[in-house]
Amino acid sequence: MDKHSGRGFTRTIRRQQLKEIVPLADSTIFGMEQRGEFPRRFALSPRCVVWDLSEVEEWLASRRTRPIERGRQVDVRCRRTRPVKGSDQVQA
Repeated sequence: MDKHSGRGFTRTIRRQQLKEIVPLADSTIFGMEQRGEFPRRFALSPRCVVWDLSEVEEWLASRRTRPIERGRQVDVRCRRTRPVKGSDQVQA
C-alpha cells in the first residue's frame, strides 16, 4: 500500500500538468532534478515520463516555508566581452 494515498497506487502527473503546478522552464526543472533540489521523474514508457504528485506537493510546501536564496549580484563592468562603458568613457 502507498503511504501517501492509502490506496495501492501513487498519483502521478505528466509534464503539462507539472508545468501548471510549477511554472518553471523544463531546463530549470531538469537542472534542479540533477542537483537533487526537485523530485525526480521516472519513466512509464520510453516516451512518457511522470512525477509523483505527492512528492511535488511536498516540495511546494517546503518552498513556501523557507525564503528564496537570491543569486549574487554580477558586476557587468567586469565582463570579458562587451564590457559596459562607464559614464566617463562614453564617446559623444
